[in-house]
Amino acid sequence: MAFVQSPRASRPFMPGYGILGPDEGSGLLPWTWAEEHLAAARDYWVASVWPDGRPHVMPVWGVWLDGSLWFSSSRRSRKASNLRRDPRCVVTTDNAIEPVVVEGMASLVTVRAEITSFLDATNSKYATGYGIDFLDPAVNSTIRVHPVQVFGLDERDFTGSPTRWRFDADQLGR
Repeated sequence: MAFVQSPRASRPFMPGYGILGPDEGSGLLPWTWAEEHLAAARDYWVASVWPDGRPHVMPVWGVWLDGSLWFSSSRRSRKASNLRRDPRCVVTTDNAIEPVVVEGMASLVTVRAEITSFLDATNSKYATGYGIDFLDPAVNSTIRVHPVQVFGLDERDFTGSPTRWRFDADQLGR
């Protein structure tokens, strides 16, 4: 596992919402806040794009692992097909009170050791007992979303907590 530096934090541009400056309210949220929420989420929503440009959104189980969001899907599913064609995607947590939104680039994972790490994390998180055959790349896709930009806020300080984290190209794990 490579050490990944924390991304750059800033206040997102949100005209009309009364958003305070980065040093006002509770200030910028630390990257650890986003990672804790990404790790704790039970479900995630994955948005991809159909070949004709229509949006496609589906819920998935997933894990935050090695600085990326991982999930699996049938190789023939719409989301897997969309992401193979166009890896740009958005993944959100299931918490609308303290949301975390990941804009990223999906990649198909085929390295057995990486699939095993993801499977171990999934089995631990969801108290399941899937075997490695469940994630056979010929049948099921293991997908890793490398964050490019992440957004989060705490509703308790709606105007003073919105934070955007941006990753440098060399932090994307590619």
